[in-house]
Amino acid sequence: MNLLRKPAAVAVAALALAVLPATAEAHDGSHPFENCTEAYENGYANIKEGDEHYGDHLDRDRDGIGCDNPPADFTPAEDEGTDSAEDAAGQEDADLAATGGNGATPYLAGGGVAVLLAGGGLLAAVRRRRAAR
Repeated sequence: MNLLRKPAAVAVAALALAVLPATAEAHDGSHPFENCTEAYENGYANIKEGDEHYGDHLDRDRDGIGCDNPPADFTPAEDEGTDSAEDAAGQEDADLAATGGNGATPYLAGGGVAVLLAGGGLLAAVRRRRAAR
């Protein structure tokens, strides 16, 4: 029965690695919004890197634009110096192929590969054991 413990441990470790990067990052306090929901409620979307409202935790896909998926009922704020509605319209045209991937995608793919390899190893071990009998 020791044969099943190692692949199970590998599968659990791969699952843990796949889940870890998807956890939310903490708010570091140097910008006004804790998350994109709060930014949207205050009328901010498509917050470009370098803007006083930008934070790494608001940019999940790491493309330099935070909170770039506003809800359908989003109403932009009237902020002096920036026109959020114009930025939102320009951003929509620029994203021709939004796939929904984010920074966790490589970890999820790696976890899947690890699980497949563990399953293949288990299958090979069982076949060798049966052939030895």
